[in-house]
Amino acid sequence: MANESTHLTITLTGRPPVKIKKTDWPALAGAADKEHDGQVECQANRAATWKLTVRQHADGRAIIYGVHTYDSHWQGEHGRDVRGGELLDKGGDIAAAIRRVADELEARLPDQGAYGQGVFPRLAHECTADLPAVEL
Repeated sequence: MANESTHLTITLTGRPPVKIKKTDWPALAGAADKEHDGQVECQANRAATWKLTVRQHADGRAIIYGVHTYDSHWQGEHGRDVRGGELLDKGGDIAAAIRRVADELEARLPDQGAYGQGVFPRLAHECTADLPAVEL
């Protein structure tokens, strides 16, 4: 797309966000899910997304990050945007970082049925399974 940004700002946990050039940090693995009420997503009163992504630089550093968004059009309900992640040095344990990021984000979500807790543990497994296979 002509108007798509070439850079991405990623929220990390416990430290300032980082801004990367997407082409320098290609996606290595990821997992995502979404839910909404009703039959048609664009007409939904409630919608939620969950996403875990691993990006890796050619120098071996990796960024593992996740995002959860919830949007509600019900009176008295509020949306939320929960983000976090880790920057790993070359040789860091990516699979362990995926689990840590997923656990941290899961702990910050309210227990709210289909739109809250319960998705990030599964996404951690799916994201780890999406990593390149280790040759033995």
